[in-house]
Amino acid sequence: MAAVDHPAAASGTARRPPGLPVPPRAARLLVLFAVFVCAACGLVYELALVALGSYLLGDTVVQASVVLAVMVFAMGIGSLLSKRLTGRPAFWFAVIEGGLSIVGGLSVPVLYAAFAWFSLYQPALVLLASLIGALIGAEIPLLMALIQRIRRQEAADAAADMFAADYVGGLLGGLAFPFALLPVFGLLKGTLLVGALNAVVGVLVVLWLFRGTLSPRGRALPAVGLVVVLAVLAASFALADRFEISARQALYRDPIVHAQRSEYQEIVVTQTLSGADTRLFLNGDLQFSSLDEYRYHESLVHPAMNGPHGDVLVLGGGDGLAVRELLGYADVASVTLVDLDPAVTRLARTMPEIRALNGGALDDERVRIVHADAFTWLRDNRDRFDVILADMPDPDDAATAKLYSAEFYTLARGALAERGRMAVQAGSPYFAPEAFWSVGAGLRAAGWAATPYNVDVPSFGNWGFFLAAPRERGAPAVALPEEHPPLRFLDAATLRAAQTFPKDRRPTGSEPSTLLRPRILDYERGAWEGY
Repeated sequence: MAAVDHPAAASGTARRPPGLPVPPRAARLLVLFAVFVCAACGLVYELALVALGSYLLGDTVVQASVVLAVMVFAMGIGSLLSKRLTGRPAFWFAVIEGGLSIVGGLSVPVLYAAFAWFSLYQPALVLLASLIGALIGAEIPLLMALIQRIRRQEAADAAADMFAADYVGGLLGGLAFPFALLPVFGLLKGTLLVGALNAVVGVLVVLWLFRGTLSPRGRALPAVGLVVVLAVLAASFALADRFEISARQALYRDPIVHAQRSEYQEIVVTQTLSGADTRLFLNGDLQFSSLDEYRYHESLVHPAMNGPHGDVLVLGGGDGLAVRELLGYADVASVTLVDLDPAVTRLARTMPEIRALNGGALDDERVRIVHADAFTWLRDNRDRFDVILADMPDPDDAATAKLYSAEFYTLARGALAERGRMAVQAGSPYFAPEAFWSVGAGLRAAGWAATPYNVDVPSFGNWGFFLAAPRERGAPAVALPEEHPPLRFLDAATLRAAQTFPKDRRPTGSEPSTLLRPRILDYERGAWEGY
């Protein structure tokens, strides 16, 4: 069988391999350029795995830790295994780059499919992170061998050049991912394009530069492989939109009528064929069902209105449904809505199905909309409000956990007027009792006295809230104001019953979540996961 690499090149005795098309200095620059590009692509693959995990599962810290740990371990294994390949570095580097391009480029659609159709996300994540890490780990030893074939130099000098190119490439990949690839192409198409770039640069540079060291077979095999890789990635790119629609629909019970990825999250609206049930999901988490959302929003809003309520602050609630309840009070002078994502409030103002639910509340002249992180906004705020409503998404990752921290509730106290109250949505005391009672512990740690209550919201299950006032005023009574708009669900008897908790759902002794020890909601266990 013919050798893949030219035997003269394998000896390492020549200063310049036979047939090198450019002077050694230019050849070294081309190899370092390949290192630079491949490093950027490798970091993009890593970030894509972390980003997809945070989109689908939340809990970014866990996803990043798993991906980083597995990939670094696999890189070490790949480096060890590559020692067997350094006799024919040009050929094997081209093969490895082709493999890395196809595995890395297809990593996002493969993981999305594993999540949507097969419920095998974590095994697929570990497998892909291992493969990508091993292939990345095998790159550097082979590139070092190629550099030494061009011109012998001290190992320390060669390593310094290689790692400089590698780290600068990592910087480019790390910055390009959030600021260029995601906004312009999205996660799915962005990784496919990076895979194609990886293949073209990683394979073509080596095949052209070291063609004189390769046998005809050694040139043909990587060239054919490159064509196949690019064809697969191009076909995947062409079908990406159709695939994403099909995979996304597999995650939801009802037909999707609107889907978009904003700067902050994935926004999906579904609707039954009859049009009777419209649902909003953010990053896969249900925010409301039109069949019963009034139960949730009446329970959040109206007990807090039993007192002064001229100026109201709503933290979260970009769908406008809590604001709708507030505007039923003629004596509400102003409502300030602080929501991070302008895409959500835009949807609430323009999508007919959601606008019909909120009654166009966000266009009312009494409503002021601020697009900002609620934690940061509270820290900078100097206004005071009679009522504060914390209508936040559940704390299933580190970014949202801070919105349930003792520090957050301390900042909220600073925004409260003298006789004000705050209502907080706190999750389910039935399905996640530890998480629910931890919210109460956080309020107490921040100087609040809080009264818990819970109601039945069929689309959510049993759902709980806390009504809070500064500790020196004592725990507030959960009751309706004497004058309130017509309500479909709440009445005095319902609120009295709402303050009763069965024996198996009473306080658990949970600790509060803090900034230095954030706690993430684990839906499967119904508990906090501390970091």
